[in-house]
Amino acid sequence: MLAFGVALFVTALLILLSVRGSLGPLEGVVAAPINVVQSVIGRTTHRLGGLLNDIADYRRLRQRNADLEEALAVYQAELAQFREKAAVYDRLAALLDYDRFGPEDHQYVTCDVIGVDTAGFVNAIQINCGWRDGLELLDPVVTELGLVGRVAKLSATGAEVQLLTDPNSAVNARLQTTREDGVVRGQLTGDLIMAFLPLDAQVQEGDLVMTNGLGQTLPAGLVVGRVLSVALSENELYQEARVRSLVDFGRLEIVQVIINFEPVDLSVFKEATPAP
Repeated sequence: MLAFGVALFVTALLILLSVRGSLGPLEGVVAAPINVVQSVIGRTTHRLGGLLNDIADYRRLRQRNADLEEALAVYQAELAQFREKAAVYDRLAALLDYDRFGPEDHQYVTCDVIGVDTAGFVNAIQINCGWRDGLELLDPVVTELGLVGRVAKLSATGAEVQLLTDPNSAVNARLQTTREDGVVRGQLTGDLIMAFLPLDAQVQEGDLVMTNGLGQTLPAGLVVGRVLSVALSENELYQEARVRSLVDFGRLEIVQVIINFEPVDLSVFKEATPAP
């Protein structure tokens, strides 16, 4: 009780002196360090609060960024699908125009390219159409840009097409301007060479090369390519023209097969005539 009474008396005395202003200098001395500590604590608390807010903002921004990246991935996938559909539409539209303005007596089957074989001495593609779709061996295969090749192997649901660039491919062709005939052969390099052009033939760079229908192995009028250059053959007996197809064989995705072309059987004319 005594201690409590003493404390109460001292407290009352200090309040009285403070009211009278007697403790002003002492209060200033005591308040100075307290104010400093309070200021430090206030600044620290403010900075800590700002740091906590920054951390919360960073987490929100990181989540927002993750959401945006996910949405962007979805949009990019959808855009890729739309672009692919647009590309397919453009190719089909081009083939439709080819059907519309091409030879009226040709009937076409449109096929997807499902395989490419360019290993070794073979240049071929595989397509998802077969004899069930009306295909036959040696049917011409085209795009809106011209001749691709001929059906070389056939099954019920698929076929292999020998490309023009195959070394075993040979196509009877004609220069559109001068009407000179020759044979376009594939090369190991993937080039096309039009051989057996007469020495006096006028061959110009850019001349269009078309099938001529000779031998009845292909219909006439199919575009083969354009002349890039011309030179004498090694034996100098005829001219040879280097030809570039308008078809990009490395990017074939859709082709058309002419299913109503029937080659004429000329073998009967090769039989020896019996002696009288």
